Amino acid sequence: MDLTLTEDQELIRSTARDVLGARAATAGAGAVAGDPAGFSADLWKEMVELGWTGLAVPEGHGGVGEGFLEACLLVEEMGAAQVPSPFLHTVACGAAAVERHGSAPQRERWLRGVAEGRTIAFARAAPRAGWSTGGSTVTATASDDGFVLDGVARYVPFAHVADDLLVVAATGDALTAFLVDACAAGITHERLDVVGPNAEHDVRFAGVAVPGDRVLGEVGGGAAVAATATAFGAAATCAEMVGGAQRVLDRSVEYAAQREQFGRAIGGFQAVQHHCADMAIDVLTARFIAYEAIWRLTAPGQAPDEVALTVSVAKSWVSDAYQRVCALGHQVHGAIGFTAEHDLHRHLQHATSAALAFGDGDFHADLVADAIGLPSS
Repeated sequence: MDLTLTEDQELIRSTARDVLGARAATAGAGAVAGDPAGFSADLWKEMVELGWTGLAVPEGHGGVGEGFLEACLLVEEMGAAQVPSPFLHTVACGAAAVERHGSAPQRERWLRGVAEGRTIAFARAAPRAGWSTGGSTVTATASDDGFVLDGVARYVPFAHVADDLLVVAATGDALTAFLVDACAAGITHERLDVVGPNAEHDVRFAGVAVPGDRVLGEVGGGAAVAATATAFGAAATCAEMVGGAQRVLDRSVEYAAQREQFGRAIGGFQAVQHHCADMAIDVLTARFIAYEAIWRLTAPGQAPDEVALTVSVAKSWVSDAYQRVCALGHQVHGAIGFTAEHDLHRHLQHATSAALAFGDGDFHADLVADAIGLPSS
């Protein structure tokens, strides 16, 4: 795999960096902390107008026709700028699942909708072996013209502003995926007070009628849909964490060059240099591992088991690496990094919440151990 970006990919990255950097003061995590939406609607509109939401959508469905890797370049810059939005969950989880498992009419409807700015929230509401859903349980009962959903999906990012919910519910002994209208009767939301920028909600379903044409994939085939949404979401989250880690490293090096102690810049002290070097190693390795997983997800001829293993390796490593980078960044910055006025603590919050998304490092490390025949923790 060659990580060298093409001219078009460099343009995507530099444009995203310029746009998000200019909007961070009004659309960053600190600026929108008190906004009930949890993100900047104005920036979202601008992102749609720039074609970002359609970047990975095929041209035949109204998109730009690039790919998932290019979309992850945008996600990386969002992580660097600490700009929360429904982009990752819509594009990585929702659109990827629809593209891989949807019927032709579903792909036309929902992929075109994503390109036009419609949002999708991923609600894993049925358990997976080894991975707790935090109390989420949604069941789907067959009706004359579709299904009826009952239960609760927990910790769903940006559910309150989603146009549709990708819900994986229990149908007997199997799982089935549904694209549920987020405004359907019987759906209520409750904002959760949790660490992180993703405005997570509990979503309750009370007799929610879902037409049969909103079943994504086959009835009973929801496990495959969930696996796709989870893999793409985990890989994109790795890109987001790489962006955050890179920004922490850059700010720490800059601060070390400016902050003086004992008559000299602290960057001249060997201990500080070691911290920065360790951070740089973590960022470099995290970027390589993350983008290998991102590339494998859409590269032709990849064995599914190898792809899943690569995603788990990436999620396990990058989750821990980002938290190590934040910890060393706090060491370099000292007390100022813990103040509310400084952004470093927001990166630490982001690292903590992102590490838990789509399975934490321990969960994915156990999957890797099982895959290569080692005893899990």
